[in-house]
Order: sequence, then C-alpha cells, then structure tokens
Amino acid sequence: MSLSPRSPVDEAIDSRMSVRAFTQQPVERADLQAILQLASRAPSGTNTQPWRVYVLQGQSRQSLVDKVCAAHDAVREDPSLASQYVEAYDYYPTEWVSPYIDRRRENGWGLYGLLGITRGDKDRMHAQHQRNFRFFDAPVGLIFTLDRVMGRGSLLDYGAFLQNIMVAARGRGLHTCPQAAWNGFAKIILPHIGAAETEMLVCGMALGYADEGDIVNTFRTPRVPAAEFTHWLE
Repeated sequence: MSLSPRSPVDEAIDSRMSVRAFTQQPVERADLQAILQLASRAPSGTNTQPWRVYVLQGQSRQSLVDKVCAAHDAVREDPSLASQYVEAYDYYPTEWVSPYIDRRRENGWGLYGLLGITRGDKDRMHAQHQRNFRFFDAPVGLIFTLDRVMGRGSLLDYGAFLQNIMVAARGRGLHTCPQAAWNGFAKIILPHIGAAETEMLVCGMALGYADEGDIVNTFRTPRVPAAEFTHWLE
C-alpha cells in the first residue's frame, strides 16, 4: 500500500517549532482573530471550551515585559524572593528520571551550545532565560488562563487548543513559541491583564514572524521515532 502524499496540514505540523527570535513585522488583527476562531474547534470534554485568551500588543505587551523582567532580575539578586512566585500547577515533575531528564538536558545544552553559553556563564544564562519574558521580541504575546473550578482534564483540552493555534499560525506563515516560563509570575501577570480572581495562568505564547537570520532559529529539537512509543495490538 502506498503512502498518502503530505498535505498542507502535515507541512504546518512538521514546520512548527519553538521560535526564539522574531522580527518586528506586525501581525494583522484579522489574522489573529482567524487563528483563534479556528483554534476554537479544538475538542473539549462535554464541549466546555475552557480557554480564555488575552492578546497583548503595543504598550500592554511592553509594560508586562518590563514588570516581569524586573521581577526576574530581583529574584536573581535575592533568591529568597522566589517564594513569592508560585505556579498554579506543576508543569514539571518534582523528581526527574530517565529518559525525560536526558531529553531535557539535551534540549537545554543543545540550545546553549549553539549560542556559545557555557555551564559557568550565569550572566548569559540569565539573559537567555529572560528572553522568554520579552516574548523573544515577538510583537504579539498571548496569555492563556483557565477557571480554577475546572479539573485537570481541562488542561488536556487546552493542549489541543494551543496546538491548533500553533498549526493555524504556521498556515499563515507565522511562528510561535509556547511558554510555561511565565507561570511563576502569575501574581504580576493576572492583575496586569485584568483576569478575575477565579482564573489561573496556564501559559504564555509568543507569536509573530520568525527572524530567519538569527542563529537561535536553526535549533530544531529531535523527536523519538514513533516506533519507540507505539504499541501495536492485534
């Protein structure tokens, strides 16, 4: 049996990557609206559609960047301040085991190696991590929240919604970078965007046009072959 030809959807999924350098080319609001409307077709348990999206551009984006970068710098100067910034849910495990820790290290040191950042270079590590809180210079920052009353299953629904955004963006020549790095600074972010006390931060996302000339965007993370994680039962 012959393999079906690749479709535009295949191309959008395969070309999706976490872009870490964007140009300042603006993104049309009509494109953002179309992407979000299309993403809303994601499945959710009993059609609860639990997502809530805040789109930051211009001054609202820059003001948030300034606030969170200042907090990030302050935590570096006084690590005891880190206790003020707590994530609403555990994104990563409390104890790392193989193969996950191995993949995490491969990802981190692969990126730092490309950028010439060595293990002892704490200043450059801090600066690179802070690029998250600048939305990697993307003109559009997205913040996603969830009503706290919802269960864990809504985070599963949210994953499908986020993937739809990223794939729809690729279909329009745009790129994204989903970011859990924002989660610890929810106490700054939620008031800034006007979120209700009943909302919790799920993640952020940078969206825009990739800077194709920046070396950081040559970094593509590897994927385990499907044969390694698939079990065929007959």
